[in-house]
Amino acid sequence: MPGPMNKQELLKTRVEHISLDTFDPVPLVDAMAKMAFQARNTARAAHIYEMMLGEKDCAVILCLAGSLISAGLKRVIVQMLEKNMVDAIVSTGANIVDQDFFEGLGFGHWQGTPFIDDNQLRDLAIDRIYDTYIDEDELRICDDTCKKIADSLEPRPYSSREFIAAMGQHLQQHGKNKESIVLRAYEKGVPIFCPAFSDCSAGFGLVEHQYRHGLVGKPTMSLDSAKDFLELTRIKMASKETGLFMIGGGVPKNFAQDIVVSADILGDEAAMHKYAIQITVADERDGALSGSTLKEASSWGKVSTSYEQMVYGEATVFFPLIAGYSYHKDAAKNRVEKRFSEMLDQPVTAAD
Repeated sequence: MPGPMNKQELLKTRVEHISLDTFDPVPLVDAMAKMAFQARNTARAAHIYEMMLGEKDCAVILCLAGSLISAGLKRVIVQMLEKNMVDAIVSTGANIVDQDFFEGLGFGHWQGTPFIDDNQLRDLAIDRIYDTYIDEDELRICDDTCKKIADSLEPRPYSSREFIAAMGQHLQQHGKNKESIVLRAYEKGVPIFCPAFSDCSAGFGLVEHQYRHGLVGKPTMSLDSAKDFLELTRIKMASKETGLFMIGGGVPKNFAQDIVVSADILGDEAAMHKYAIQITVADERDGALSGSTLKEASSWGKVSTSYEQMVYGEATVFFPLIAGYSYHKDAAKNRVEKRFSEMLDQPVTAAD
């Protein structure tokens, strides 16, 4: 275990984001299709994602759970946005705020080690995600920026998508790192939903916004989780077919799956998600959501079993392979921007 170090010594080597341009996984994935176990599962998942992108009227929903951006996967998602390989994103707040927006403000994540005294890290105001370090002092700036964005908004209920769009606008005007998922999604009209939005740096900013305004009797903005659900359901209702590309599980996974049932309750004869792939290291035997299979979701009427694939592996390895396969095959070349954010900015009408 390393001995005592100062903050500058610990935060010296940045996590670098892998680019899909640096490798072509197509020959490897095609060869894996002839193997067994997770190699074959990975190849089938890559082929299913290619099918999603090849179906013009299929809306692709990317679900993000786990610490993905801090681990170096930001550039992959930015490239997917640039190539029209994703139409909506459902994520944990940490990926979008504490990690992507945080980097958009000019901050970074640092290579570290799990073999260190965490009490020492706490004393130095360094937060650890396995073998990655984050400067807590910089995270407080991210918290405060979220508060300032909340302060600037008209006091009313907002979906997380609307607030994240305001974050994208902030980065467009004041961001120091323009390679950002939040910024690129804002520019491309791709909605981002964080169903548990307060469970991240934005939550601290929103708590302070409501507290400070409440002390002086000023009205506040608030988050409306039902509006989140309705907006994502409207995407399902507006799409002939849908496909899920899920990294991890948890709230983003269930939220995206549930819109089939929600659309049915609203009287729309929406089909189950036609395509679904999930990368996870979770086990299904304890009944937890992150490990529940896509076949299990079919029993709930959420996911069709025709084109579904579980991949049991860690995202930093398997996500670039699966995304990179379609990226290098230019599978999205005939797709057009769906710009669902613009649709959602309009009020619900009978036509919906």
